[in-house]
Amino acid sequence: MVREKTRVVLVDDHTMVREGIRHVLSRSEGIDVVGEASDGDQAMAVVRQHNPELVLLDISLPGQTGLSVASRLLEEMPDIKILILSMHDHARYVVEAVKVGVHGYLLKDAGAEELRKAVAAIQRGTQYFSPGVISHLGAAVRQQPGEAFADVNRLTKRERQVLVNIARGRTNKETARDLGISTRTVETHRESLMRKVDIKTVAGLTRLALEAGLLSE
Repeated sequence: MVREKTRVVLVDDHTMVREGIRHVLSRSEGIDVVGEASDGDQAMAVVRQHNPELVLLDISLPGQTGLSVASRLLEEMPDIKILILSMHDHARYVVEAVKVGVHGYLLKDAGAEELRKAVAAIQRGTQYFSPGVISHLGAAVRQQPGEAFADVNRLTKRERQVLVNIARGRTNKETARDLGISTRTVETHRESLMRKVDIKTVAGLTRLALEAGLLSE
């Protein structure tokens, strides 16, 4: 049985940037770049036309920001995945991207291998935020701790460790090995923390860990 390729749309106002990204992704198995756009309105039209699983989206676009486009896309198509590709690593952009609900944030100076790594992570159903981005997000959270910070404070130390491993895309088996406990114990901690924070999805737990600054600790 042939596995279907993940359909991807590229959104950036620079043609050469899109060509570079397309070239990198063309070397990845399971990826099919089905469309491109250079501004927000065009992005909405192209995404509606091709119905991709993943959109690689720049923040700086003519007319409206990529974050505005991301919000519109996720409202209209909740199952779509969005990876932000930006030259901006300012905490304000990162925090807003997380609030919008994007599935990853990668700086444009990242190498080809990290881009492929980010796309692969999102294909697996996890999220990907580059180390530099996580650092900025953690700093912003420490300056203005919010609801997420309060939620994770209700967790035990072990539950927080399990949450961090979930957010980093690790399986229960990998988490058990990292923490030196059994897989069943990991599952118990996972069920307990999900109940405490009232979040049932990996995407939701990842967002919580990011907003609470756990991944930068």
